[in-house]
Amino acid sequence: MPQRRRELPPLNAVRAFEAAARHGSFKEAASELGVTQGAISQQVRLLENWLGQPPLFQRMTRRVVLTASGAALLADVGPALDRIAAAVRQHAGHAGKPPAAVVQVNALATFSLRWLLPRMTRFRAEYPDIEVRLTTSSDPVDALSDSFDIVIRGGPDTFHGFVSRPLLAERRLPVCNPSLLVERPLTEVADLARHTLLHVTSMPRLWRDWLATAGQAGLEPSASLTFDHFYLTIQAAIDGLGVAMGPTALVADDVAAGRLVAPFPKVSLPARTYFAYLPETHRPDSPSVAFCDWLEALGRETMVPDG
Repeated sequence: MPQRRRELPPLNAVRAFEAAARHGSFKEAASELGVTQGAISQQVRLLENWLGQPPLFQRMTRRVVLTASGAALLADVGPALDRIAAAVRQHAGHAGKPPAAVVQVNALATFSLRWLLPRMTRFRAEYPDIEVRLTTSSDPVDALSDSFDIVIRGGPDTFHGFVSRPLLAERRLPVCNPSLLVERPLTEVADLARHTLLHVTSMPRLWRDWLATAGQAGLEPSASLTFDHFYLTIQAAIDGLGVAMGPTALVADDVAAGRLVAPFPKVSLPARTYFAYLPETHRPDSPSVAFCDWLEALGRETMVPDG
C-alpha cells in the first residue's frame, strides 16, 4: 500500500526561518545561507503564507524577535533540522571532517585580553569542533549593529530578547609590580602617598572611592597617570609605572605568576559580575551553551588575589 504523501512546507523557507530565528537577524541569516537579506525576508513571508498563521517575527529596528507562533515553530523545526543534518553526515561516509560549529562572541576588550584569550588554547583543545570568533566592543547589548551568539558584558542587566548567565565575579583593589615595594614598601594605606597612582578615564572616582573605604580619603599621591583603557592601566602596573586599581579576576593570573602583588587584599570595592547574554532563541544543546558552560567553570576556578 503506497504511503501517504507528506505535506512539507518549502524547505528553503524553513531553513531561512530557522537561520533568522537563531541569529535574530535577517542580515546574519542571509550571510550564513549565502543569499540576500531580501531573499530571507521573501522566504519567511512564503512560510508565513503557507502556514496561514500570524507573523513569525516582530520586526525591530536592527533585529527580528520571534512571536509566540514563531517560537513554537522553532521549538520543533530546530531539532528536526539537526536530525536531518546528523542523518546526512552519518550516511556521507568519511569523505571529510564536518565543518566546525561557529560561535560568534562579542566581549569587552580588557576582559578579552586579560582573561579570555589566555584561556582559548585550552578551549580549542577541549572542543576542537567549535570555532569561536571573537570581536570586542563596549556598546550595550541592545545597541550592537550586528548579531552575536554570545555578548559578554557586566551585569546583571535585562535586555529584551536575551537571557543572561553569570560567568565571572570580581572586586577591585590596588595592585603593583613587586619591584616598586623594594624601595617604597606599602605596609599601610598612607604609604601610597609616596607612589604614582594609575587611573582609567572611564572610572575617574575609582581611586577616590577606594581610599575613602580604606580610611584615607584625603591622601594625595606623589603623581598620577591616566589611561583610556583598563588593560593599559594594568599593563602600566605590570611595567612598574605605578599602582593600579586592579579588577581581581583580570589580574589573578599576573598575581599568581608574580608579575603583580596586591598589598592590601582585605580592602576592596565591589564590581559588576561578567555575564553572558544569549538570544532567548538559543537551543539548550547549542555550541554557544557549551562555550558558556566552559566559561562558567573557568570562572569558578579563577583565584582572587590574596596579597
